[in-house]
Amino acid sequence: MRGIARVTRGDECFLLSENQSTCIPLGVTHRLENPGKTPLEMIEVQSGGYLGEDDIVRFDDQYGRDQGNGHAGAGTSH
Repeated sequence: MRGIARVTRGDECFLLSENQSTCIPLGVTHRLENPGKTPLEMIEVQSGGYLGEDDIVRFDDQYGRDQGNGHAGAGTSH
């Protein structure tokens, strides 16, 4: 990872920097933001028996992506 990520997970908000990670439990609403000027590079790892992306629900998507398409990102829940 490179840069700093602001993670909102449920009701908590925190920063992650290089060599740090977090887990988003199944069903928890979350958002990922880049609060800095350095481009944010991160690795997303999915786990579990189902790794499809058709179960994503976008609650608030400032980028105008389709509700049923995309990947785990800003304002999504698995």
